[in-house]
Amino acid sequence: MSLDQLKHAPPPGPRAASAAAGRPPATARRTARSRRAGRWWTPWLFLAPALLLFLYFKFIPMANALTMSFQEVQPYLGNRWVGTENYATVLGSEGFREAAWHTVVLAAGQTAGSMILGLVLALLMEGQGRRLSFVRSAAFLPVVVPIAVVAELWRIMYHPTEDGMVNSLIGMVGLGPSGYINDPDSSLASIMVTGIWRGAPYDMMIFLAGLASVDRGLYEAAKVDGASRFQRVWHVTVPGLRSVFSILFILAAIRGLRVFTEVFLLTNGGPDGSTEVVMTLIYKLGLEQNRLGVGAAGAVLLFVATLILTVVVHLVRRRESK
Repeated sequence: MSLDQLKHAPPPGPRAASAAAGRPPATARRTARSRRAGRWWTPWLFLAPALLLFLYFKFIPMANALTMSFQEVQPYLGNRWVGTENYATVLGSEGFREAAWHTVVLAAGQTAGSMILGLVLALLMEGQGRRLSFVRSAAFLPVVVPIAVVAELWRIMYHPTEDGMVNSLIGMVGLGPSGYINDPDSSLASIMVTGIWRGAPYDMMIFLAGLASVDRGLYEAAKVDGASRFQRVWHVTVPGLRSVFSILFILAAIRGLRVFTEVFLLTNGGPDGSTEVVMTLIYKLGLEQNRLGVGAAGAVLLFVATLILTVVVHLVRRRESK
């Protein structure tokens, strides 16, 4: 082809341009998209077994509990619709208000204590090394130990006599013996300490993952500016872990509001109701007193409180991130 013919030749079509650019033509791209769209059900196929288990063992019982909260449950005799009477009974009960207060205090103490102790442990164990890996694994042990074993261990440690383990330790510094879980004045605090001991290692591991994302250059710049170790932690580490704090707060708060096993095994709400929480009260109303409708109403109220807390924290986090 001559030079004049090349100058007056029509421009290449879209297919030729796509081929020249190394891209597949539009028809091939549409075919690929249609194939991908045709396999949209593949992830759901893998999730189906877990979703079926959740549906049968979690979501259907939740729906049944919501229905039962508006009924007077009479096994083998048929349920009777009572509307919001169960909720009025729960909210008007002095025992429920006391249990709710104990739950809030216990959740707040365990959340703050486990997060602070977890952050301190993470700062102490940050870094690489075989010894640190072993220490981190040993510190994480309380999380993987069954809660029944943890409760029995602390029951032995809290033995109220002078030769009890904890009493022996505080006796070395001249403090008198305490009743711990057997004393109404110290029982709730004793359970709180147990929860912090078990929850702090979990928070530690999350903090260790968050510390890896903090810019090391900020530490060097702060050190050059003359910042002390505490100032570097407060002005560099804590702001860098803001998202980790919000996530851990939600998880720890939900864990604290739903506390049951350690209270049930250590004190069962005693002595004199000083450690009664919402979950143990619901258990007693539903399974011991056979007032399943009232117990279901209490469970729904606890779920609503947890949901509201989660939504509020999420909205605050979104507002701060803007």
